[in-house]
Amino acid sequence: MRFGFVVCCVFVLFVFVGSVFMPCFGLSGEDASLVISAAEGKVVVCYEAVSAAQEAGANVSGLLSVLDEAGWFLSKAKLAYSQGDFDSAVAYANNCSLRLNGFLEQAESLKSDAERAGYWDFMVNFVASSVGAVFVIVGGFVAWVFLKKREEAKRRV
Repeated sequence: MRFGFVVCCVFVLFVFVGSVFMPCFGLSGEDASLVISAAEGKVVVCYEAVSAAQEAGANVSGLLSVLDEAGWFLSKAKLAYSQGDFDSAVAYANNCSLRLNGFLEQAESLKSDAERAGYWDFMVNFVASSVGAVFVIVGGFVAWVFLKKREEAKRRV
């Protein structure tokens, strides 16, 4: 009986100490701030990658929807941080970072595809048009020479 009483008292003591000092064992504001800053930096880098892909002519609507979702998680992380809920802030910031995994590779792929398509558009539009214009000029000159010789032959007869 005495052993049960001691175990019960120790259990109550642990519950009391845990409820009073448990917030000390959670994440600190500094930890949450670092995680949020890292997620924010990742969002900024991803926005720059999307901007570069868009300048190259890529269709970035799918990437923007992913960034929108990541921005929502980042916003929730900052709100939780401002309310002192550091555990939730870290969880939201981690969700933001997880949502952006593989994002830079996808943006770079779209950018390179758009640049390649732009190169071929240039080749078809500019080079092919230039070659076509040269053929028209040369063909016109040949036709003129042929018609001129034919006209001279008619005058001699």
